[in-house]
Amino acid sequence: MTKPFDNVWDALEDDPVKQENLKLRSQLMIEINAVLDKKAQTQAEMAQLLATTQPRISALRKGKINNFRLDRLVDFATRLGLSVSISVAA
Repeated sequence: MTKPFDNVWDALEDDPVKQENLKLRSQLMIEINAVLDKKAQTQAEMAQLLATTQPRISALRKGKINNFRLDRLVDFATRLGLSVSISVAA
């Protein structure tokens, strides 16, 4: 019998700390890409806006989650005018 998972990250990663980090990075990437989707800009222009390189924008747009740390995604989100907060619950 196959064990059901609450989400894809639980299926891909056994470590709950890494699972949570993947969930946070995934959500940030989704929100960042949603903002970028609305902008009629080239990847080079996006790179300048986010103070990074065009290859990094390409990786971001392709959803290459392992290429980005949480702090870098927070930086991108902030540069796009998004407000980032983390809530903690027991």
